[in-house]
Amino acid sequence: MDRPQVDMAIVGAGFAGLYMLHMARQRGLTAQVVEAGGDVGGTWYWNRYPGARCDVESMEYSFGFDDDLQQEWEWTERYAPQPEILRYANHVADRFDLRRDIRFDTRVTAATYDDESGHWTVTTDRGPVITARYVVMATGCLSTANIPDIPGAATFTGPTYHTGRWPHEGVDFTGQRVGVIGTGSSAVQSIPLIAEQADHLTVFQRTPTYAVPAWNRPLDPVEQKEIKADYAALRAANRQSSSAFGGLQPRNDVSALAVSDEERHAEYERRWAVGGLTFLGAYNDLLLVRAANETARQFVIGKLHEIVEDPEVAAKLTPDQVVGCKRLCVDTGYWATFNRPNVTLVDLRETPIEAITERGIRTTGAEHELDAIVYATGFDAMTGALARIDIRGRGGRPLADAWSAGPRTYLGLMVAGFPNLFTITGPGSPSVLTNMIESIQQHVEWIGRCLADLGAAGATTIEATPEAQDAWVDYVNSVAGFTLFPTCNSWYLGANVPGKTRVFMPLPGFPTYVQQCEDIVADGYRGFTRA
Repeated sequence: MDRPQVDMAIVGAGFAGLYMLHMARQRGLTAQVVEAGGDVGGTWYWNRYPGARCDVESMEYSFGFDDDLQQEWEWTERYAPQPEILRYANHVADRFDLRRDIRFDTRVTAATYDDESGHWTVTTDRGPVITARYVVMATGCLSTANIPDIPGAATFTGPTYHTGRWPHEGVDFTGQRVGVIGTGSSAVQSIPLIAEQADHLTVFQRTPTYAVPAWNRPLDPVEQKEIKADYAALRAANRQSSSAFGGLQPRNDVSALAVSDEERHAEYERRWAVGGLTFLGAYNDLLLVRAANETARQFVIGKLHEIVEDPEVAAKLTPDQVVGCKRLCVDTGYWATFNRPNVTLVDLRETPIEAITERGIRTTGAEHELDAIVYATGFDAMTGALARIDIRGRGGRPLADAWSAGPRTYLGLMVAGFPNLFTITGPGSPSVLTNMIESIQQHVEWIGRCLADLGAAGATTIEATPEAQDAWVDYVNSVAGFTLFPTCNSWYLGANVPGKTRVFMPLPGFPTYVQQCEDIVADGYRGFTRA
């Protein structure tokens, strides 16, 4: 045990794991990646449901660490579809010769720190254990499927699918009666396409969702060339955005309440015509002040009622929470799908699901006979993948114990009592409130510099102090409390997973966070112990 097999073990071969492997090599470190899937891509390897695509524009949802890479790759659509993003991940892996250090079809089951040697032992479900000085959890924020525990689910005689674990060969719903449970992002993207194919589609909705149009289109080569001519400016603008994207449509730094009704309506119309998540950038206080948010909410609801022809259906589709406290959905024809004669909406607030039967789904109102069921029920976000690994730090303490009252980290990067264990885009960092690739890059680069500085200082371990961690958790909670994010039951809080502790996990405000990370480094890694 005097010398570990590798300097770094990396769990996951999505964008975070790929860049971390590349960074480790640049720093002269040996590394081994372990990936449960059969190839690279992470969330884009698993999520192959109909209509799956990114909700951040492709020119922004891409790596910026290598100019040759960003210049040579040609995107074909404004919002890249899943197959294209997966091809991009494969291109990155091939371009930097990353596959030779990735062990595929292998799931990490445990990671244990040895106090005496200062090494981690990583155990998998196949192959030998890995010993490493550092462990990086690049497990993704949306990687663990959440399947609801509905009585009778095992009795259904037809096929069932989860949008996050879609068959690679695809699914043909032609002539079938299909039920979709859930109306989050994956449902919003897949429902219009399933409705076109199925004989009849029944949508089981618990909580209505807001949606803004994508207005997706082929990406004009001239437009792409213009962006690439000054890509650095776009990347810099994104780094100054609270969401790490939107450089193509910057936020309007004015209060929604400081302008006339006519001016505000015109701005909302303009943003709606542009499409995408930057709708919430119409004004600077839409996620801070309820009265400001209400102006945007009423505008979106007005659009919903213009699109949906049946007033009763439109009423059932109308959300009652603030707009944006849950991840805003970017859609292509979602609300219009409910005008189709072969689509039925079941409001589970009126008639909850009692059970799944051999023939379909029984609610308190009726039994709906189905040939197939799709669970569009999302993920155990941010902590789910980590919770499924038996992670033990100093003294054999399980991470499950350390997080029994909710996840606690310092900067979303490290956990007190777990030396040399890093969590890319972990809870307590901006992560899911941002363009994930920008947040991934910032974390990977911070870790790379941290380890270089560690070696330069003649140290071999780094660990967050309990005091710094406690202060950081309090800070994250206080920042969230200034916003409207915690006002609704979202997966940001873990509210979609029964029994999960309700804690607002991400930190709003990307540029401030990045500066805090820089200040901590400049102050000799304040809040960390190095030895």
